Amino acid sequence: MNMKKWSTMGLAASMVLVAAGCGKTAAPAESTKPAASVAPTVAASAAPTAAAAKKLTGDFEIQYFVGGYGDKWWKKVIADFQAANPDLKIKESAGPKINEQTKPRWIAGNPPDFVYIDGPELFDRQMVTDGQLEDLTDWLKDAKNVDGEKILDLLAQQPPQYDGKIYNIPFVMSSWGIFYDKALFKDKGWAEPKDFEDFLKVSDTIKAAGINPFIHTGKYPYYINGAILYPAIVSANNNDYKLLQDMASNNLDAWKSPAILKGLNKIVQLRDKGFIDKASVQINHTDSQSLFLQHKDAFIPNGLWLPNEMAKDVPASFDFGFIPSITQDKGGKVVANTSTSTFAIAKKAKNKDAAKAFMQFVFSKAQASQWAELSGAPSNIKGDISSSKAPNFVKDAAKFLSSPDTVVVPTVSFAADVDKAMQDATVALTIGTITPEEWVKRVTDVVAKQKK
Repeated sequence: MNMKKWSTMGLAASMVLVAAGCGKTAAPAESTKPAASVAPTVAASAAPTAAAAKKLTGDFEIQYFVGGYGDKWWKKVIADFQAANPDLKIKESAGPKINEQTKPRWIAGNPPDFVYIDGPELFDRQMVTDGQLEDLTDWLKDAKNVDGEKILDLLAQQPPQYDGKIYNIPFVMSSWGIFYDKALFKDKGWAEPKDFEDFLKVSDTIKAAGINPFIHTGKYPYYINGAILYPAIVSANNNDYKLLQDMASNNLDAWKSPAILKGLNKIVQLRDKGFIDKASVQINHTDSQSLFLQHKDAFIPNGLWLPNEMAKDVPASFDFGFIPSITQDKGGKVVANTSTSTFAIAKKAKNKDAAKAFMQFVFSKAQASQWAELSGAPSNIKGDISSSKAPNFVKDAAKFLSSPDTVVVPTVSFAADVDKAMQDATVALTIGTITPEEWVKRVTDVVAKQKK
């Protein structure tokens, strides 16, 4: 499927939802616990057709991370699935630290059956490399949801492939980008930047007004990588995102591309002009977001979950503006680096029949609608929208993502060690302790080890 085309038909549609929830943040602590019954809010999907043909029994364990998206949908969908399969013993392993808690079990070969790949400590590419996920390639070719619809036909973004194989399926859809306060900009007479030249110009004005132009979360540098660096690399590579995909597949030749250095130099310019808040290097996501909401900083790189994650702290007058990228040159296309969270089945799952039936259950339009209602986030299922109640920043995102002038980048995932090396190197680059060339050297050294 041509990934540049689905922005108009699929992703733009799914983005016109109240986008919210963070895959990398904490929520009130939870522990492993049994499924709980939750009052329905919308009609649940019918019992799985596959389950109707084969009665589901035994134990079935679901692992899911609880972050900015919350757990209301999980409670509801698991209760629905339990009601449809009363002889199944469902166990929830959930919470903000569940990935860390279950890591020893995955290593020992005793994992939960079904896993939501989101949050810290989980990297889909690494899980595939380590042989932890079930190969879904053949099953997914003809797999239908509980309504008899082919799952692959419903997806806005198709599943990632690893050497031509499919191991996980995207369910949650988001986009990285740059947030600002439209109300503040209107009050100050500042113009929304359309490109990097505009961004530097307005940032000079913002700095002169006594406000830091830009803040990011130094403790989690994948925010600045996702919203600044990756789009900058794509722009420098003639709007071709295949370079990012080649980098993620540990192609050493790809890492020699001059587009990487050009992208890194955009960060260097922000640093050398003093636009990056010096507090960034030592703070986490919520601290940086709080400073942004207090107008201590004008721009912040983040995902579409930001407004919901900080809902209790958003000033009444705050009007979120969203731009997928600001690193393109004058006249260049906007680059939207998408972010998905996926579902997978453990290769050593003890109840694969139940896991596949649950996969069929969740990938339905009814559950996509429930996800939007209960999490406030867009899903990867086409047509699950209600634009009338969408906030302005989501409409902004939809406008960008449906535009022929936007390059929509399919979600790219790196091996855990490579991703960590990039994050560490980017922090060092933002504070001037390394050069772009040294950034590349640091990361390619790790890539080379991956190749051995």
